[in-house]
Amino acid sequence: MTNNTSLSNSASRGTTVDAAPAPKADRHFDRKGLVQMTLLGLLLLLPVVAYFSGQIYYVNLASRITIIAMAAVGLNLAIGYGGMVSFGHAAYFGLGGYVAGISAYHAFDLTPFMTWPFSVPGSDNLLVIWLAAMLLCGLLALAIGAISLRTTGVYFIMITLAFAQMIYYFANSWPTYGGEDGLPIYIRNTLPVVDSSDALTYFLICFTGLILAMAITSRLMKSRFGAALTMARLNDVRLATAGISPYPIRLVAFVISAAITGLAGALYADLNGFVSPTMLSWHFSGELMVIVILGGVGRLYGPLAGAVLFVMMETFLGGVTQYWQLFLGLVLLGVVLFAKHGVMGWLAGRERNE
Repeated sequence: MTNNTSLSNSASRGTTVDAAPAPKADRHFDRKGLVQMTLLGLLLLLPVVAYFSGQIYYVNLASRITIIAMAAVGLNLAIGYGGMVSFGHAAYFGLGGYVAGISAYHAFDLTPFMTWPFSVPGSDNLLVIWLAAMLLCGLLALAIGAISLRTTGVYFIMITLAFAQMIYYFANSWPTYGGEDGLPIYIRNTLPVVDSSDALTYFLICFTGLILAMAITSRLMKSRFGAALTMARLNDVRLATAGISPYPIRLVAFVISAAITGLAGALYADLNGFVSPTMLSWHFSGELMVIVILGGVGRLYGPLAGAVLFVMMETFLGGVTQYWQLFLGLVLLGVVLFAKHGVMGWLAGRERNE
């Protein structure tokens, strides 16, 4: 009991400054809450307006933003809250996508995924696919994390990158499921009683998944586990002195992070109707990291703000010039130099770990 109390106090001291007067805190809460609710409200409202205006493209664009934001929520749990700079989260995103694609392929073809030691049929049920994607990504992260988390710094970064590239090259040379050409999903996977082929319905499914991922992250970080993870990031020696080993705390967070990103990958594959090795590439891992930095590292709504900014620039600037990433680089440079807490920090205030 003493250790838990001291841990919570230590984590609190490590992540906050001197308590502000109540009126100032209220003003900060109002500002932060207003920014967060505005962001969520616009993300929910605009696709509805676009749908009833016949602009299905923008509904699918909103679904893409939501899915990318969910993947970034997973990475933010590792980087922002746990201090684990993973450069291999594309492995979990891509694996989730391949789970959806391969399962749909065998369901469409009426062939089993495997026949030994027992028969495993394909499935087009989204609930089955989501659970399988999260489970497999969690198991993969458990194996990778068990090795990589014994290192720190650049060694951890390179090990996560190495494992991700191994999986990328495996998928690239796997002819059964299209190899480098990828694997089409001919019919969108289904949910009981829900028409997942409808653009607005699928957006609402993705939006619900994002809200749940953010709620789980928020709940975790407000628990004793979150206090331990925060202290593991700030001072793992002090955490060990309190009688808690940092290694299993980080490993659990890493597994949860991968499961969230894997679920996003499964949703993304169904949205596009296609899965390919590019979902596993280090390039996508870098994009996720850029999104987290743009929105605000260690901020609950940071991944959403970063995803909105990134996808908007990619879509609209990319339609004007092929050099749109030059402008992205300038924005990223500006955020790093002048808004170190990201877009959400600039808009809502500097408080972290909401």
